[in-house]
Amino acid sequence: MKIALIGYGKMGRMIEQIALDRGHEIVCKIDVDNPEDFDSPAFASADVAIEFTNPTAAFGNYLRAFEHHVKVVSGSTGWMKDHRAEVEEMTRDGKQTLFWASNFSIGVAIFSAVNRYLAKIMNQFPQYDVEMEETHHIHKLDAPSGTAITLAEEVTENIDRKHDWKLGTTTWDDGRVEGSADHQDGDLIINCVRHEEVPGIHTITYDSEADKITITHDAHSRKGFALGAVLAAEYTKDHTGLLTTSDLFKF
Repeated sequence: MKIALIGYGKMGRMIEQIALDRGHEIVCKIDVDNPEDFDSPAFASADVAIEFTNPTAAFGNYLRAFEHHVKVVSGSTGWMKDHRAEVEEMTRDGKQTLFWASNFSIGVAIFSAVNRYLAKIMNQFPQYDVEMEETHHIHKLDAPSGTAITLAEEVTENIDRKHDWKLGTTTWDDGRVEGSADHQDGDLIINCVRHEEVPGIHTITYDSEADKITITHDAHSRKGFALGAVLAAEYTKDHTGLLTTSDLFKF
């Protein structure tokens, strides 16, 4: 398979190595210094482009890839609020193809399935309140993480007493605490921690007067995310439309 990389930071380099190890070819690498290569024959020859950039650049990158009918796998977050409807229209009936996930880790896909199942059970037990905490490295720009938002939406879809999620506090290594944990009963609060070089920890807690139930996914490195992105590219090569991890992993 011919792969183009959009974004060549730590994640891009890790994806490159895993793709090469799995026998794929990297035909184009685009970063901030060479955006003109979107219009190169090398980019147009790609079966799939894997995009890991930032929330402000992602949607524009999709558009430039779609101009050449190159399928895209993306882990960039933050664009869906403003551009979801446009992407859904562009990918309708397989006109263009985007595989998007807030997290490509196989472990997170399993954790997400457990989260949905547990939320369905806990809908029957209103004595338990639920909240979330996510921890990431200090360089992460968005809070809460895209993965936390996805997990929170899964909870609110399955628990009638929770209607939406709300960003709570963000705690930094230097002692700063931003935001507030105040929230309405119908809000699922997400508190954030920015600590050293943590790849990602997501914890969901159900607490009652009698006891507490906690589930956690703790990433040891970014390698699991990179492998998942390459697996998604392998899947995307032979599929069309707007794809997600629920298409790739049948839980």
